[in-house]
Amino acid sequence: MRLDINLATHPYEDAREFWARWGLGVGLLAVLTLVLMGWAVNGWIKAGRDRHNIAQLEQQIAGREKERAGAQAILDLNVNRSTRDQSQFLNGLIQRKAFSWTRVFEDLERVMPPNLHVVSLRPGMDDQNQMELQMKVVGTTRSDAVELVHRMEGSKHFQGAQLIQEQQGEGGSVGASVVSIYVPDASDRSGK
Repeated sequence: MRLDINLATHPYEDAREFWARWGLGVGLLAVLTLVLMGWAVNGWIKAGRDRHNIAQLEQQIAGREKERAGAQAILDLNVNRSTRDQSQFLNGLIQRKAFSWTRVFEDLERVMPPNLHVVSLRPGMDDQNQMELQMKVVGTTRSDAVELVHRMEGSKHFQGAQLIQEQQGEGGSVGASVVSIYVPDASDRSGK
């Protein structure tokens, strides 16, 4: 048996050196692939647990909504209508009585820009039963009212502040209407 080896057309290659260099890289890529696959499977399992928890919470919410609807149906009966109306009236009085003008003005004082003044302030309840403040302010420039809204957005006591309306006043002053949800401290609600 005869072997023809022509080193001119087929140069000698050291396969051992090739596998020593590239085998390590391929091995590291295989390990990295396994780690990433393990991480992905772990994330998929955790997402399954989260989906299960969300489904349980949605069932609880549906149960509470059904319970609330049943209670509302009982309150809507003609026999209970006067009690419901009286309860709503008394709850409204309690909420208005719990409103602290002093706290509101203290909180407003912290966010009010120096060249802006409150002209009127009207508290009320919105459709989600949250305390809503509607105020009219007057300042030297429009940027003062915009700065008030930005400061209110950064405060923990005012949420969803919006600049509703602007008008040019006398002597170059600018008037603006601002609406915001007012959230008193939890300690304020407990009467401390």
